[in-house]
Amino acid sequence: MPRGARAFPEVGFLHVISRGNNHRKLFFRPCDYKIYYRLLLKLKYEESVRIFHYCFMPNHVHFLVGITDKSDLSEFMKRANLRYFYHYRKKFTYVGHLWQGRFKSKLIDDDAYFIQCGKYIELNPVRANMVDTPEAYPYSSYRYYSMGFRDMLVDDDPFYLGLGNNCLSRQSEYREMITGETVTDKLIDLTNALL
Repeated sequence: MPRGARAFPEVGFLHVISRGNNHRKLFFRPCDYKIYYRLLLKLKYEESVRIFHYCFMPNHVHFLVGITDKSDLSEFMKRANLRYFYHYRKKFTYVGHLWQGRFKSKLIDDDAYFIQCGKYIELNPVRANMVDTPEAYPYSSYRYYSMGFRDMLVDDDPFYLGLGNNCLSRQSEYREMITGETVTDKLIDLTNALL
């Protein structure tokens, strides 16, 4: 029996996660991350999806996205993951499912949740003990917000501009906001909701 279409709000924000099948590693080399990045960059415009925060972990990916009535999030994720699978299959002569089913998504329904979700996404590599600080991990949106690195994949977080009057003050406030607080119950809730 075919699966039914997913119901998304016409306009809203969602935390999206897609995992490698059986925790399979998706990215082995820097060029693998770059290929997935370029796929997303092209498709976000084609499918009218805004990406506010992201993190590509070795065996899963996270996004905080914004959608409108013109967006097609399901098509965006399907096309990105399928095209990356074609690259993976060719490069590693892989047979079978690369992704663990369809992506998961959770509606973000208030401002505090939006802010905590962005923090949760960008602190993933630190919590996984891959790096000591989020700026040491190159495959997330953290450097864009905290250090001013150019990142064409990122659409400005709607709360970011309110952090200060200029780029340097916003970056400083962002670093403090992400790394200066302790992990909250809301972050734990995010983890449990997506497992």
